[in-house]
Amino acid sequence: MVDYHEANSQLQQPNHGDYMQPEEDWDRDLLLDPAWERQQRKTFTAWCNSHLRKAGTQIEVIEEDFRDGLKLMLLLEVISGERLPKPERGKMRVHKINNVNKALDFIASKGVKLVSIGAEEIVDGNVKMTLGMIWTIILRFAIQDISVEETSAKEGLLLWCQRKTAPYKNVNVQNFHISWKDGLAFNALIHRHRPELIDYDKLRKDDPLTNLNNAFEVAETHLDIPKMLDAEDIVGTLRPDEKAIMTYVSCYYHAFSGAQKAETAANRICKVLAVNQENEHLMEDYEKLASDLLEWIRQTKPWLENREPEKTMQAMQQKLEDFRDYRRVHKPPKVQEKCQLEINFNTLQTKLRLSNRPAFMPSEGKMVSDINNAWQGLEQAEKGYEEWLLNEIRRLERLDHLAEKFRQKATIHEDWTKDKEAMLTQKDYETATLADIKALLKKHEAFESDLAAHQDRVEQIAAIAQELNDLDYYDSPNVNARCQTICDHWDTLGSLTQSRRDALERTEKLQETIDQLYLEYAKRAAPFNNWMEGAMEDLQDMFIVHTTEEIQGLIAAHEQFKATLPDADKEREAILGIHNEMMKIAQSYNIKLSGVNPYTSITSQSINDKWDKVQQFVPARDQALQAEFNKQQSNEHLREQFANKANVVGPWIQTKMQEIGRISIEMHGTLEDQLNQLKQYESSIINYKPNIEKLEQDHQLIQEALIFDNKHTNYTMEHIRVGWEQLLTTIARTINEIENQILTRDAKGISQDQLNEFRSSFNHFDKKRTGLMDADDFRALLISTGYSLGEAEFARIMSIVAPNNTEEVSFQAFIDFMSRETTDTDTAEQVMASFKILAGDKSYITAEELRRELPPDQAEYCIARMAPYRGPDAVPGALDYMSFSTALYGESDL
Repeated sequence: MVDYHEANSQLQQPNHGDYMQPEEDWDRDLLLDPAWERQQRKTFTAWCNSHLRKAGTQIEVIEEDFRDGLKLMLLLEVISGERLPKPERGKMRVHKINNVNKALDFIASKGVKLVSIGAEEIVDGNVKMTLGMIWTIILRFAIQDISVEETSAKEGLLLWCQRKTAPYKNVNVQNFHISWKDGLAFNALIHRHRPELIDYDKLRKDDPLTNLNNAFEVAETHLDIPKMLDAEDIVGTLRPDEKAIMTYVSCYYHAFSGAQKAETAANRICKVLAVNQENEHLMEDYEKLASDLLEWIRQTKPWLENREPEKTMQAMQQKLEDFRDYRRVHKPPKVQEKCQLEINFNTLQTKLRLSNRPAFMPSEGKMVSDINNAWQGLEQAEKGYEEWLLNEIRRLERLDHLAEKFRQKATIHEDWTKDKEAMLTQKDYETATLADIKALLKKHEAFESDLAAHQDRVEQIAAIAQELNDLDYYDSPNVNARCQTICDHWDTLGSLTQSRRDALERTEKLQETIDQLYLEYAKRAAPFNNWMEGAMEDLQDMFIVHTTEEIQGLIAAHEQFKATLPDADKEREAILGIHNEMMKIAQSYNIKLSGVNPYTSITSQSINDKWDKVQQFVPARDQALQAEFNKQQSNEHLREQFANKANVVGPWIQTKMQEIGRISIEMHGTLEDQLNQLKQYESSIINYKPNIEKLEQDHQLIQEALIFDNKHTNYTMEHIRVGWEQLLTTIARTINEIENQILTRDAKGISQDQLNEFRSSFNHFDKKRTGLMDADDFRALLISTGYSLGEAEFARIMSIVAPNNTEEVSFQAFIDFMSRETTDTDTAEQVMASFKILAGDKSYITAEELRRELPPDQAEYCIARMAPYRGPDAVPGALDYMSFSTALYGESDL
């Protein structure tokens, strides 16, 4: 409800001729209509009581309660805020007339022309005159001052109603009688200003009684507008009383008159708070993204720094596969997050500058530089981890080869030494004949020759075991135990061999007959047998090579071996010839042979069997060497395939990096054109990604083939990955700079010609063509634009454009500075003045007022951050909007 005391106390005394005169003289004939008179009685009575209750009184019968003039004078004092002459308290007619005249004189003093209304008629209780007087008062104090779009009074009130109800269906306000009969106009006015009070869509035009009663009850309950009309009277009257409707509608106008002013103030606050909330949301997003990225780096880096080797090749291959998954799956999204983090940071700083807010300072350890440092540490660990993995795989491959070689040689040796100890410890010479003894001695000599020949194999087994220990082979304890058993047994065989020789030599003097042919056979068969065993061992020996040259060397050595086979075959035939000669002599001289050569256990059959095996192993060796040769040729093809693509992709990335640096300086046209050009350029770069992916596939094939070097190119996959990531980051950063320039242009109102002029000036003084200008060049640029610079002023400007003491000025910082010098923005004082309007000129504001005037989320935002008001006029729940307004612009803590 409008406070008429306050409103009228601020009015200056107007010219009487300016006041709205009654539309026409009070039409007494109209009051003869009982329906209209009944409507005016109820409406005017309710209107008077809405003001008289402020003075603690009211009227019941309008023509009776104003007869003594006392309540009439009180009514005028309440609605005008002025004091009338002291009333007369007598009860005589003359006293009543004098009081009424004082009231009528006060009305006339306000520029209102009273037509045919006298004090005597009011004192006599004339209904028509009393209603006419009250209507005159209503016109002057409730309707006269209404002004809407250069119209006033009745026309202004009608225009206000039309503007407010225009969006509502079935509402067409053209007057103050028929247009209000269905009740929709009243409901529309309330819904327009307080939509939460009425569900307008549920109202029906054909149910006027419900519509009217709903509007009257809501207005009385929630808007403090008394019920001045009866729905039945309005519906039951062909043409409702215009004055009653106008009186009631004017109460709506005054109830909502302050809404526009509050809405304007709320809009300003909402604008400022929206900027602040958006910035805070961006800050929170940056903090979360930075925290997540740093946490990922913190968790990933120890894994990359772990150098705990695995025991088996399979386990190390799994580590390598995990590392490939990290490269292909886990790292690329983090590269994108890192790039997006830098873009978000730059965008946030630009928005803060444009909204006249302090620059954003991330939490400790979450600066872009901190993240870059952590990222560099991650990449260093990643590079070292990959090198370690490959070295470990080479080591394990070498270990597996040596371990297999150890097992083969140990098995061959153990097979050879099997039963040798039993043979050396037997006492067969004690009951043998001389011939047998000599035979045993010769046999023992052959065995010693054989034993000496096996000495090299034992030394090789020990050397392999030592190398496995040096390379930290995981099964070294078992290898050492087996090697020690072999060496101990070998020492035992040596001792037993010497003991048996001593025994045979002691009896040699008694045994002199010896069969020279057996002896010669044994001496020639043993080396040849060892040669065949060595040949079989070599033909079955495992090999590992990494180049075609190495496998060609093995093939050449194998060919040399095959060239010796004819001579070996001659030696075999010669040995068999000795055996045949022995059999011939025995047959010729009827010598009964035991069937066993006393000097050797090597039979002609064993020589032939081993020779057959050698003949079988040779083609198998040919096939194995040829298969390895084919494999190495395939590996060489993979090297060349990778190199051909890498030698194209690597220079392409370098060229694109140089082009981006040149394009960012030489681009012309509007910022939108430049942005579109850069995005097209970015699309062309992204479209090149399949070439990178194909190169990755070739690189994976190379790693799966365990190829560790490539003489055909200087580019590694790591070089290509780093270059590609830098290229994507650089083009994204360049696009972000143009987008920030568009933000600056739109926010500051900079024209395209001004931007072109700024760019032209900046490029002219950017001598190095790097996009960054040093202090001397920047000073020259400022002087060329008309600045008169002293050292102090230049230092102030440098602190703005290069706040981190980098002594380098970017184009973005330059246009920020130029736009800041010529553009105004919202200030803390403007926001403070807006809050004061919402608070009704008080020095504080309450939570209830904030929730009423602002959207819910922004109201709660203010309530949560406003400090309690401590002034002398503070009330419970008062909030300090002044310090809050200052804090929004960084002038104090929020």
